[in-house]
Amino acid sequence: MTSTVESTTLPLKPIEPEFSEQVRHTIGHRQQVEQLVNDVVRRGLRNVFFVGAGGSLIASYPAYWILMRAAQFPVFQVQSDELNTTRPAALGHGSLVVVASYTGTTKETVAAADWAKSRGATVVAAGKAGSPLTELADLAITGENSDIAEALVSYALLQRLDVPGDYDATWRALEALPEALRIAQEEVEEQVHDIAEALKDEPITYVLGSGPNYGWAYGLAMCYLQEMQWKHAAAYDSGEFFQGAFEVIDDSVAVIVLLGEDASRPMGERARAFLDRYGKKVHYLDTARLTLPGVPPELRGDVSPFALRVVIGRLAKHYELVRGHDLEQRHYMFKVEY
Repeated sequence: MTSTVESTTLPLKPIEPEFSEQVRHTIGHRQQVEQLVNDVVRRGLRNVFFVGAGGSLIASYPAYWILMRAAQFPVFQVQSDELNTTRPAALGHGSLVVVASYTGTTKETVAAADWAKSRGATVVAAGKAGSPLTELADLAITGENSDIAEALVSYALLQRLDVPGDYDATWRALEALPEALRIAQEEVEEQVHDIAEALKDEPITYVLGSGPNYGWAYGLAMCYLQEMQWKHAAAYDSGEFFQGAFEVIDDSVAVIVLLGEDASRPMGERARAFLDRYGKKVHYLDTARLTLPGVPPELRGDVSPFALRVVIGRLAKHYELVRGHDLEQRHYMFKVEY
C-alpha cells in the first residue's frame, strides 16, 4: 500500500519527510549527554527518576527498562503530578531526574522538574527548545523523540559505570535508527491499514503489551484511541491479562497485541497462544516482522519499543483515514480548564 490511499473525508497523512533528520537530531545530543553523565557520576549518583505525563511518561518505558534490568542503583518511573504530590524522600542531591514533555509546557511536568531542581537534583529535559521545561534543565535534549533521548541517558550511564555490554554495537544500533524506523513505517502500511479498517467500528478495543512495550500498549489505548479517536479502549500488561481481563474474551472482542523482541516476549507469546484459540478479532503488531536494517540482532530487543512507537503512529494515521476523524480533534484537551 502507498500513501496515496484516501478516504472521502480525510487524506492519509504521509510519513513525515523530515522524520529521519529529526531522529538524527536527537541522537546528535550523545556527546552532551555523556558529559553530563560523567559529571553526575563523579559527584556521586544515588538514583534515577524518569518523570512525565501522558505520552511523555509512556515514552520513558524503554529507558526505564534499560536501566532497571542492568543498573545496581534504584531507578524509578513516576507520573509528573504523583511526583509533585508525593514528593519522594529519595529524590535530592545525587538524583538524576529525566523529564519529558513534547511541548515543554505541561504544567505538572514543569512543576515536577522545578521541585527536583529545588531539591538539588540534576535535571535532564527532553522537549521543545526554548520551552519552560528545557529552560530550567541542566541539559535540554530538544526534538520530538523523547524515548530515544531518554535511552541516550540510560546507555551513557551504563557505559560510564562499566556495566558489561557491547556499547560500540549499542551506539551503532542507535545510529541506524533514523533509516531503520523510517523503513519500519513503510513496511507496516498495509498491515496497519487492514487493522484500522477491521476495528474502526468496534465498541471497545483491548491492547496488550509487556516489558518496555507495555508503554505503547497504554499509549495506543489512551492517547491514540481514546484521546485522538474518541473510541473506548483499555490496555493491559500481557501478564496481568491472565489475572482476570481474559475472562471477557470471546469471538466478539477486539484485541491488538504488541510483540517486541526483548526478554518479556514470552509473555506476549503466551497471550498470542490463548487469543489464537479463543478470540477471532485479534491482531498482532510484531517487531520480528520488521527488517530494521543496521540494527545488530542482539540489540533488536532494545530497539523494538522505538519501532513499535512509530508503527503505532502509522496505525493512528490509518484510523484517522478510515474513520474520517482528525487526530487533532478534541473535546476538552487544550480547550477547557482541567
